[in-house]
Amino acid sequence: MLAQFVDIHGVAKSKSVPVQHLEGLLSEGAGFAGAGAWGLGMAPHEAEYMVVCDLDTLTLTPWAPGYARMMGTGQVKGEAHAVDTRNVLKRQVERLADRGWTLNTGVEPEFILVRRSADGQVSVFDETDTLAKPAYDYRGLMRGRSFLERITAALQAVGVDVYQIDHEDANGQYEINFKYADALKSADQIILFKMAAAEIAHELGAICSFMPKPRSNATGSGMHIHCSIADADGKNIFHDKTDPRGLGLSKLAYHFLGGVMEHAKALTALLAPTVNSYKRLVVGQNASGTTWAPVFIAYGDNNRTAMVRVPYGRLELRTGDSAMNPYLASAALIAAGLDGVERELDPGEPHNVNFYGLSSGEVADLGVEVLPQTLGQALDALEADELFSRTLGERVVGEFLKIKRAEWGEYCRHVSQWEVERYLSFY
Repeated sequence: MLAQFVDIHGVAKSKSVPVQHLEGLLSEGAGFAGAGAWGLGMAPHEAEYMVVCDLDTLTLTPWAPGYARMMGTGQVKGEAHAVDTRNVLKRQVERLADRGWTLNTGVEPEFILVRRSADGQVSVFDETDTLAKPAYDYRGLMRGRSFLERITAALQAVGVDVYQIDHEDANGQYEINFKYADALKSADQIILFKMAAAEIAHELGAICSFMPKPRSNATGSGMHIHCSIADADGKNIFHDKTDPRGLGLSKLAYHFLGGVMEHAKALTALLAPTVNSYKRLVVGQNASGTTWAPVFIAYGDNNRTAMVRVPYGRLELRTGDSAMNPYLASAALIAAGLDGVERELDPGEPHNVNFYGLSSGEVADLGVEVLPQTLGQALDALEADELFSRTLGERVVGEFLKIKRAEWGEYCRHVSQWEVERYLSFY
């Protein structure tokens, strides 16, 4: 039995526990030295970080026969730990539940299959995947089936409803879609998916990379979040067929969207949390005609060049990438959306234009702003926006900022090969 939690980066941490001690995992939990994980805000002399497992999350791991995993509630001295990101999401879910609501999310993880040679060079796992425009390519899809079929079978075996698989816009890049669920379950499923992907790829001699932008000349890997709110009867209350804008959205959905747009810049730090994320979130084009990572704080009817696309009757937030912590990102999405609902924020009119075809001046003339273009800018926005410290908690936001400021500073001081080649003998 794997007793699990995630660190602040959203990476699974585990202890292996014989099944005979299952009852203890449900009552007392598994103990961890909290200072040994990223972002729990604990020192080596403090009390144990206990993960009290949730039986509802008990899931077999078909790629590792004989094992199962359970996610849990991180506790210190019997109290839910404020910096455990799963706990952070649970608190936001409870805010919705107090209104009789459930946020349903459909999360779309993109990833790239690569291999590393003996000399350390990284290349696409399928060496024949070389098309300049490989999106939806039949051959690319079929030649990745040794991995795709195994991971699909593993997910289906534990009740994760995989319904679409495709080759994406970069060589070696794929996306696997599974059915939506409530926000907490969706986050749990993403962690399970990443676990399966890593191990199945490893067995095949590959690396399943969720790095947002592995190559400068190809599209990055996003993790779009489709979302809607259901009432106690399971009805989608984001949907209203009488919407005069023709997008199928209710007033509630527009207010929720208004909150997301109001806090978009700060939200970006949690949806795109790495230095590398901002190599993906740029204005530009490639062979397909777009980067598929819109930086424009706008929404539109099926508009994939805007930050929020509206598939009729729900929202798709396209900012985030596959490096996000799904618990922290989903919690922040709820916090921003509820702020919009509570303040009845208006997102303005939709923009159904190709933003990539407009100049920066034309975009500005529309009153549309651009998302942060570096991790440093995003962290500044997060620190300046009091909403997330107030709703998610000062401790977890402070810990995130501390770790990510250090990451940004280390990157800024790093001397890259590009700099050496450009400047060594230039002056």
